[in-house]
Amino acid sequence: MDNCPCGSDSAYADCCEPIIKGVSPAQTAEQLMRARYSAYAKMETDFLFESLHPEYRDEYDPEQTRQWAAESEWEGLEIVSTENGGKDDAAGKVEFIADYTVKGDKNRHHELALFEKYNDAWYFTDGSAVPPKQVIRTGPKIGRNDPCPCNSGKKFKKCCGR
Repeated sequence: MDNCPCGSDSAYADCCEPIIKGVSPAQTAEQLMRARYSAYAKMETDFLFESLHPEYRDEYDPEQTRQWAAESEWEGLEIVSTENGGKDDAAGKVEFIADYTVKGDKNRHHELALFEKYNDAWYFTDGSAVPPKQVIRTGPKIGRNDPCPCNSGKKFKKCCGR
């Protein structure tokens, strides 16, 4: 069984391939997002153009897209969240993280993708990078010379702070 690259644990032939090949349309924005990821992984770059909203196709570069997809080793897709984008919605958002490697360098692409329904079909419209979230400390700050919180009796800098 050829597992689908989108991480659904389904066979590619039952998951994203029918959407990519035009056999059946994506029913939700998330399905289209998963199919677009799989299209990169399977080098089905024509689908990337076809699933792009017609009003956003002017800046699409098929050669650059094909080259990026070919040079990348697609390692996994994580859907972080979805907002709307259901069968009865007109628009939706899908936040995702795509892991891939290019020339030995591991990369992580974190994006909030926007989708719209146009003529009863889902299309990708735009996306923006999701900035890292600021970590807010909930406990007290441990200084270098404070006792280590593991109760070893040593200073933090000589114990867990190494």
